[in-house]
Amino acid sequence: MSPATPAPQGEGPALELLVHGVGGATPQDMLKDPRTVRITGDDKAAVHRRADDAEAEQHPEEYLDRPVPEAYCWSNLTSGNGARALWLLLLPFMVANLAHWMRPKAKGSRRTTRLYGALVRLVALSLTILLTAAACEVALDLLAWQCAGSAACSGERAWLGFLSAERGGWWSQPGRRLALAAVVPAALVVLLWYLSNRTWSAYESQRPPTAADGCVAGVDSGHGDSVGSRDGDDFHGDEDSDDGDESDEVSHHEEGGGAQAPGPRRPFVRPALGRPGFWYGRRLVARLRAAHTAAGFLTVAAAVAGAAARHDRSADDTLLKACGVLLETALALAGAAVLWVVLRRGRSERRVDARLDRTAVRYLPGAALALLALALLYAAWSRPSWESAATLPGDVTFRVIALAQGALVVALAVVALRLHRRARHPRAVLHGFGGPAVAMLACALGGVMTGGVAQRVADWLDGPGTPGMDEHGAIPGPPVLLSWQAAVIPVLLIVLLLPTLALAVRTWVLGRRLGPVVEAEYREDQPDPVRTRRIAGTRARARLTDDAPLLVGLLAGATLLLGIGAVVGAWVSGEVPGRAFGDSDGLTESTAEAAQALGSWLVGFGFLLFVTMGRRAYRDASARRTIGILWDVGTFWPRAAHPFAPPCYAERAVPDLTWRMCTWTERTGGRLVISGHSQGSVLAAAAVWQLPEATRRRVALLTYGSPLERLYGRWFPAYFGPEALRELNSQMDCWRNLWRTTDPIGGPVLVPAADGHPDVDRDALKDPLVHGRSGRYPLPEPILGHSDYQADPSFAKERAHLLDRLTPVVPAQARVEP
Repeated sequence: MSPATPAPQGEGPALELLVHGVGGATPQDMLKDPRTVRITGDDKAAVHRRADDAEAEQHPEEYLDRPVPEAYCWSNLTSGNGARALWLLLLPFMVANLAHWMRPKAKGSRRTTRLYGALVRLVALSLTILLTAAACEVALDLLAWQCAGSAACSGERAWLGFLSAERGGWWSQPGRRLALAAVVPAALVVLLWYLSNRTWSAYESQRPPTAADGCVAGVDSGHGDSVGSRDGDDFHGDEDSDDGDESDEVSHHEEGGGAQAPGPRRPFVRPALGRPGFWYGRRLVARLRAAHTAAGFLTVAAAVAGAAARHDRSADDTLLKACGVLLETALALAGAAVLWVVLRRGRSERRVDARLDRTAVRYLPGAALALLALALLYAAWSRPSWESAATLPGDVTFRVIALAQGALVVALAVVALRLHRRARHPRAVLHGFGGPAVAMLACALGGVMTGGVAQRVADWLDGPGTPGMDEHGAIPGPPVLLSWQAAVIPVLLIVLLLPTLALAVRTWVLGRRLGPVVEAEYREDQPDPVRTRRIAGTRARARLTDDAPLLVGLLAGATLLLGIGAVVGAWVSGEVPGRAFGDSDGLTESTAEAAQALGSWLVGFGFLLFVTMGRRAYRDASARRTIGILWDVGTFWPRAAHPFAPPCYAERAVPDLTWRMCTWTERTGGRLVISGHSQGSVLAAAAVWQLPEATRRRVALLTYGSPLERLYGRWFPAYFGPEALRELNSQMDCWRNLWRTTDPIGGPVLVPAADGHPDVDRDALKDPLVHGRSGRYPLPEPILGHSDYQADPSFAKERAHLLDRLTPVVPAQARVEP
């Protein structure tokens, strides 16, 4: 990268550590050189330099007027081959995990904070149960119970012949069919466990630096036990120790911080993102993974054993009846153990906690798997008089799940309101209701994805008939509730249509109003009206990001109300919407039938479109940039609520950056500016938070196109709120943020000047650089928006100014062992 203005000369070496953002970038693009070499790292994340700069530290005289550029490339942590698009199937889990980190900033509300975290983890657990129940619905109910028990359905499918009740084979008994079909949902649970364990090993198992490594400050034992600690030991890391007020670690002196000035020194408040164990959640993820795996196995076991036990309660076999009671009791006790593990307090963030709760991790999934084996054996016991008719009682299961999720979301909203009232953040989205709204969307996504699969399989098995509408169909069809949930989707789209149109009109009007502002800013003698409209329209569309919370809130509220209506309609009528309104007037009946058919089609089509777009996003760079910010925000956070969510790349990237900054400054004693674009600025800030004071004072932060306040500060106020950003600025010698009004993602960080530190935000950069054509710019300059900040002449000036403010120090002497 050739700066437009050369950096001024300074003493000691200087390093610029570049961190790319959404969509990724190659080392060649970041360093503006086709010849690059890898300095350290692997094929997932690595630090690169130009080939000519590989040995820059050996020739400091060649870099007196410019910093040595390095590029940290982490794009392979979130993108790669098309198979990773399957991670999009875990989207409901990821969204539920996001709700955990959206907790409002609280002060002095330890119990309420714990309750918030417990409710989110229960919502996450319900999603695992919902996914497993949907797999049971397809494999056990639709295939093994309904289709194999129907001569019309099984007769058209030769591959189901050995299960057919008409043929009377060994597998024809309903219990044996259910036991065999249970392999499918059990295999799904095993797959989820395997993916979670494998991605943890590949992405999140990097141990962060510790005080023993000299890269992070130790916590003074007299002040490290913050509010929220348990018996002076573990923080409730995923609930109450991640708050910037009530549970920050307070230390009056950090290791390596230098001598203290006379008089009382202002204590350093270490925020949640700066705690040593924040980016190492091995203990918590392992425990939650064991609990969710056990919950999946228990769901399958309950579906199989419950059907057999219901038959035995009406039969005369006392032994089988007693076995059923004992098995159901054991399943209930195991379920209580799962709840206890999920509700248990989290992990330590005061230190890198590598311990494991071996009892839960080892024995809970094994015990659940043993109960599943007993359930299969119990169901496979010979019952010649047992016949499959109608459907398995899946309606009750899905109603209970839907009601539980609705109750949890409402309770979460009450808790979030209480937290927000104690420490109001005026720019927090939805006045503190961001977490509950996102949790509601996670439940809705889970319902749509699982219900869509069940609807499509039922349509396929029923042939030309419509499940639930035709009494003479091959099978009765899926639970009635799934049809009601599909029928409300067209209504939901109509509800969202009006605010969407209103936003579109408002954006158009705003673009027209911004035209004179654009012309006044560029002061053109003869402005081009077409060019002006393009610039103004780009600025107006960039502001739509700030309106996203409104749509999210409307979507969540409408989903909750329509979901309640679907549950009530299914419960009261006991029939699909088309038949429930069969006695109404012709318009009502036709509308209900149309909504049911259209909703069922939209669910299936949306599921296929979702997977297709996911694969395209991982292969097409432009599509990757379109949805990349949402995916990268979701996978930035550790898996503190749902262990089956996609892996957290930050648990690899943040330790990488921290190690690099610590080792380079310790070895050379030089100056370092970490330069982060977009999501890279969030990683850079998180890594700077992890540094000890001695290192932090030698590091400058340059952010551009940064969503630190615009997205993270508003959606995650407990971690990136105004107090946290002000504290970060006060603990650094220099931080500068560049932004544009045409950028739909980045924006100002809104940290004012204080304590001798200037404003972090620079005035908005011009985009484009010039309005029309000129002698210097004979061709129209592009409107860059979120990209290519380094092309602006102000970038090199700001970087040079940051380096000038840093003072190089003498590198530490190497210790000589006797």
